[in-house]
Amino acid sequence: MIWYPYEQMKTMKAPYQIIDAEGVTLHTEDQELIDSVSSWWSVIHGYKHPELNRAIETQLKKFAHVMLGGLTHEPVQKLSDKLQSWLPGDLDYCFFSDSGSVAVEVALKMALQYYINREETHRTMVLALEHAYHGDTFKTMEVGDDEDYHFVLKAYGKSQNVIHIPTEIGALERAFEKYHTRFNCFIVEPLLQGAGGMRMYDVSFLRRARELCNQYGVLLIFDEVATGFGRTGNRFVADLVLPDILVLGKALTGGYIGHAVTVASRKVYEGFYDDNPDHAFMHGPTFMGNALACSVALKSIELFEKGDYLSKIRKIEEITRCEMNGFSDPRIKEVRIMGACICIEVYDPATIDGYQQFAYERGVFSRPFLNYMYAMVPYVIKEDELIKVLDTLKEWFLKN
Repeated sequence: MIWYPYEQMKTMKAPYQIIDAEGVTLHTEDQELIDSVSSWWSVIHGYKHPELNRAIETQLKKFAHVMLGGLTHEPVQKLSDKLQSWLPGDLDYCFFSDSGSVAVEVALKMALQYYINREETHRTMVLALEHAYHGDTFKTMEVGDDEDYHFVLKAYGKSQNVIHIPTEIGALERAFEKYHTRFNCFIVEPLLQGAGGMRMYDVSFLRRARELCNQYGVLLIFDEVATGFGRTGNRFVADLVLPDILVLGKALTGGYIGHAVTVASRKVYEGFYDDNPDHAFMHGPTFMGNALACSVALKSIELFEKGDYLSKIRKIEEITRCEMNGFSDPRIKEVRIMGACICIEVYDPATIDGYQQFAYERGVFSRPFLNYMYAMVPYVIKEDELIKVLDTLKEWFLKN
């Protein structure tokens, strides 16, 4: 049987059975649903996109996958070249993996070994944010900050090698003042913290972080698995503030296949480029650089560029702000909007009990969690479809 994610299997509600999907619509046997969460924020072009389908079909006629150990192929070479030319600064060195969590593990391992290679073995600590979520593998759980997701915090307690701070410049400066000689990296979800509650903060915090990392020789890691490819209204937050290591996933392949990449700057890469074999980066996911994933990722980036997706995202934000303007309810703590993301945070999680089924009956798939109702729609959504998603959110409070 299937063991479903984030569920108590004994008491879980039966999941909706999807029999087809096209555009922004999921089809069950009895309902059509606008997917308001883009299959965990990844399906930015919608479902069954003909060009993405064709990219996979064309590559499949050649081969689906070969390992990158001792072998290489054109799709991974082209995707590496594209990312090198497309990403800001000297983020030129692409290490591929098969999921966002693994790509973050790679980034954290890379940061630690960078200093080990320099014989700075005292740099064992990581600075991270409160309410951070970076994945469900063990090191990502350690730098995360949410017991609702990460049992490791209950099993082992807070790690002595990880410091969590709020998104406040004063707290940032105090952390660096106290621990800068021991930090190897500062890892953040830039501007928008996803699974930690769609928390949003100002770019000034990241600019100050960049200054302090430069001052004290600490690597800055941007986990843009969720925020990359336009979700915040920026192509990448890395376009605003340049990290030393950038992690991308989810929308990298348009949500078609699990694939991710950890992209290092020249400085980081050169910390491993050596005659000493012990300085090599000893990591190698089986499906890294998968040919199907690389082929569809290349086409996804092409669609993003030629479709002027940043304009689409600006329109989504404009419509969202207009439709939500003046909306309030005593049960709502805050309504937050950034780019193609809206979050309604309520005071009491019981307030949103039953919302998923309520939305289903009105033709919207939603997945609220904890105190948060949110939408992260596909960028190809039409105005009337977006308004339907927003109206459904508002109607819940008006009818309950």
